[in-house]
Amino acid sequence: MLSDVTTPHDLDDRLRAELAALGAPEKRRDLGERLPDGGPLTGAQALALFDAQLTSRLLDLAGQWLHGFGEGYHTIESAGHEGNAAVAAALRPTDPALLHHRSGAFYCLRAAQAAGAFPTAPPPAVPPTPAPEADPDAAVDASPDAGPGTVVDGSPSAAPPAAAGSPGSAVDGSPAADGSPGAAARAEVHGSSGAVPGTSSGVSPDGPAASSAQRATPASSAVAPAPSAVIPDPAAAPALPAAVHESHDLPAQRGTGQDAHINPTSQEQRSTLREPERSWNESAPIGAVSYQDLERPGAGGDAGRAGAVGASGGASDGTNTAGGEAGSLPGGASTVVDADGGVTVGVPDLPPPAPDDAFAAAARDVLRGIVASAEEPAAGGRQKLFGRADLAVVPTAASAGSHLPRAVGLGLALERLRRGARSADGEPEVAAWPADAVVVCSFGGASVNHATVTAALNTAGWYDHTGLRIPVLFVCEDSGGSADGWVATTLRSRPGIRYFAADGTDVAESYRVAAEASAWVRRHRRPAVLHLGAVRLMGQGDAARDPLLATARLLVTSGYAGGEELLSRYDERGWQLRRIAEEVLDEPKLTSAVEVVRELAPRRPVRVSRAVADAAARAAGPGAGARAEAFGGKPPELTGPLTLAQSINAALADGMLDHPQMAVFGRDVAAGGAHGVTEGLRDRFGAARVFDTPRDETSILGLGLGAGLAGMLPVPEIQYLAYLHSAEDQLRGEAATMRFFSRGAFRNPMVVRVAALAGEDGLGGHARNDNSVAVLRDVPGLVVAVPARPDDAAPMLRTCLAAARVDGSVCVFLEPAALYHARDLYADGDGEWTVEYAEPGAWADRHVPIGRARVYGIGSAEDLTIITFGGGVRMSLRAAATLAAEGVGSRVVDLRWLAPLPVADIIREASATGRVLVVDETRRSGGVGEGVLSALVDTGYVGAARRVAGLDSFVPLGPAARQVLVSEEAITQGARTLLAR
Repeated sequence: MLSDVTTPHDLDDRLRAELAALGAPEKRRDLGERLPDGGPLTGAQALALFDAQLTSRLLDLAGQWLHGFGEGYHTIESAGHEGNAAVAAALRPTDPALLHHRSGAFYCLRAAQAAGAFPTAPPPAVPPTPAPEADPDAAVDASPDAGPGTVVDGSPSAAPPAAAGSPGSAVDGSPAADGSPGAAARAEVHGSSGAVPGTSSGVSPDGPAASSAQRATPASSAVAPAPSAVIPDPAAAPALPAAVHESHDLPAQRGTGQDAHINPTSQEQRSTLREPERSWNESAPIGAVSYQDLERPGAGGDAGRAGAVGASGGASDGTNTAGGEAGSLPGGASTVVDADGGVTVGVPDLPPPAPDDAFAAAARDVLRGIVASAEEPAAGGRQKLFGRADLAVVPTAASAGSHLPRAVGLGLALERLRRGARSADGEPEVAAWPADAVVVCSFGGASVNHATVTAALNTAGWYDHTGLRIPVLFVCEDSGGSADGWVATTLRSRPGIRYFAADGTDVAESYRVAAEASAWVRRHRRPAVLHLGAVRLMGQGDAARDPLLATARLLVTSGYAGGEELLSRYDERGWQLRRIAEEVLDEPKLTSAVEVVRELAPRRPVRVSRAVADAAARAAGPGAGARAEAFGGKPPELTGPLTLAQSINAALADGMLDHPQMAVFGRDVAAGGAHGVTEGLRDRFGAARVFDTPRDETSILGLGLGAGLAGMLPVPEIQYLAYLHSAEDQLRGEAATMRFFSRGAFRNPMVVRVAALAGEDGLGGHARNDNSVAVLRDVPGLVVAVPARPDDAAPMLRTCLAAARVDGSVCVFLEPAALYHARDLYADGDGEWTVEYAEPGAWADRHVPIGRARVYGIGSAEDLTIITFGGGVRMSLRAAATLAAEGVGSRVVDLRWLAPLPVADIIREASATGRVLVVDETRRSGGVGEGVLSALVDTGYVGAARRVAGLDSFVPLGPAARQVLVSEEAITQGARTLLAR
């Protein structure tokens, strides 16, 4: 009946018809009771999940409605993926979540959790006997034969639940026994005794699991049944419809599940959608306040009484049967005795959605994003995504799983911090993640084929194999976009990652398996993947597997609600969203460039300069002893002139002494790296702070992104510039967008070191001599530094570290590989390219601000200005010396910073001579020289200008490289040509 759904109109109409057809339950049950089959949810929890799912569904329809008349700029595309609400319910609201773009229901449920509006389950009758602690270091042994609702790589009994009160299994309603950060917050969030009537404080989803018999028996029955208790009989529970448990093989799809463009409905359909009967309603305004500050429904008064919906053992018409007992009445029910002694039981309807509850607040967040409202709490109208700091939802671009490497990095960093490492001091933490937090990241089934997803899964498994712990729960929402069975086969085969599977259209099963998965990750601090079946609605998915309809069936067949009640709830919530949508349309939009870029990459140069001075004072004062010990009694300023590589090495060591949260990692860095720049750092600072990574640049940058988000100061190394290009999106789409997409609420400070640019000998060919930096220069907000001399390298690195710490800057530190070990400038043995390292007392005076150039005067310095950077500085100084012998005075400008360019210095030095020669060792097309010449034109420069640049060619092997790269002779000839004009 429900198949080939392609439009929002069809989806809404058919869901409404199916809800109405569900009818009334045979028996009414109290919302506080667990599912009649002994399932993991109470009726109140199932109803809250239904509310999250229907809110998400209506947000999809609202997005289409707004788009239909030109006011909506994005939709959430979550229809059919509403099973992820159960995943949110199984986690804690303080667990960091990085969500893909079909996560509307997850976001809504997380908002309810944070507001204390998701009910807790009653405690088990008898606490289970704690099982022996499983060895978390046990080898992972995957079995390909597990089915949905099961785990691969060991049975659940192999990983027994933690005892109550232990870390990772806090009992709801009380602070976590581990005293970890966020414990009080968890107690507040989970401990609302009146969140939903008919429930009581109980064990969290990742606490001890009760047996089926325990789940079916109220705690008081251990002594004697309470007069009003209704003890359900699991055997008498009605079977769920086939549409809910249709298949236990993932992915269980009938349709193809292929992504389809969601077209706006026709004008006639849009008009119909705006009619009053089209399930929209009004809502009182609610701003973007903290979810913990929202009024908790059911905390008392009328709301609490209205929500106490019960289920009796009487007939569905409310008349008590002959054998009925007053003690079996559901909570909130009333009785009327007529003159003949007949008893009529009145069961109250489900309470309507409150106009200002957490689901309405979450809907307002999402609708603000859809209409690009400047008041949207995540990106402030800059992008439609799921993110909010007080919900621990980290905004992501969610481009085919590009956020997964960051999630792995965040998990690794959280575990490192949990084990005693220090986080950033001085600056306030971006997020105070709990010590036992689990990182959850979701992605679509088709994305399992993407390189970034493969990299993240591989890195998580690799670290687990090496014994390092990464508490990450990957959630793959599979709607069947890949070949049958491919996603399951791929996920099952991942070494080091435990596999769980569930049918996402079955909310009870999804909750149970998600709770098992999250508890396992939280306890063992190891990665797992939850393979969650889904269906693509408003596309080519099978609408008979609609998760919203399946949850509605569950509520009706279990006796908690009637179909008409759920339809009324759907309509009432729809009207609320209609009113909210109309309200957010009137909210202000971003109207100026200043507003748009305000949070992109703030620069506070005075504070950065002060941070450098403070580091110098610590190194010369209270940290002098530790510094002397770290350098073996002979600090670098006493070792004589240093090369570029040696100066960077010393600056890294000083940085690690001053920043306890700083970590250096990458390919082979523990042994010194390919160029020896990190030599000795592991011995001085230990394997926890200087460590090797898998040979994958996406993973290296992802580790840095996550570490920065956790409050660390990561300094990843990319061995060669050519290797960076396969991972550029981690800088462009993830790193540089964090502040932009979160209004500054989140940041990922990072200094990426890259051995860059080319050597004229062509050693190693293109792979080791890449000279293309265009992809870095056009990333908004990215800082790109290129030190040429040793006496610039150390202060520039200190500036980058300070900017990352103070402003959350993302810096790329390009180190000219050809100059790493250079010692001479003009003649062999002159030693003029080595410089003594500055003692701490001189750091403040020699500070190099971002965006400031360095100028060398050769001869009279009045005839020619040579503007260059990196290896071009050394060649240009040699060429200038040759010209000086011919009577030509030159000034050589070392840009030092490629982004932002030192425009003021460029204009000043160009105007001083009126002749500019730009020496660019990158390529003519897209090279740095284009930016320099554009800056001259934009500022009205009227003098002569000429450019010497590398050819538009890859760098060949051996001496042939000289044919395409800049040379000293080409610079000299270019200068003579310019002077001859």
